[in-house]
Amino acid sequence: MLRKEVTVRDIDKKYDHPLAEMVQIANQFKSEIILECEKYSINAKSIMGIIAFNPSEGMTITVCVNGDDEKEAAAAMERFLICE
Repeated sequence: MLRKEVTVRDIDKKYDHPLAEMVQIANQFKSEIILECEKYSINAKSIMGIIAFNPSEGMTITVCVNGDDEKEAAAAMERFLICE
């Protein structure tokens, strides 16, 4: 399992539909992708979870990825969240 702490940049300015796009990116991978912040832990492949979680600028999120393509999945989620 990979764990990476990421501080979210202003995804609302870079992406047209950031929450939907985040779910689409997560669903490209076989690995389980969980986003954690404080007491919350959500599945990045769940649009309802992402909407409730609502990642926004300045939030520090721990990206937890487990599976065959975890390195690629973790890198993709990090790039998205920091707006690279």
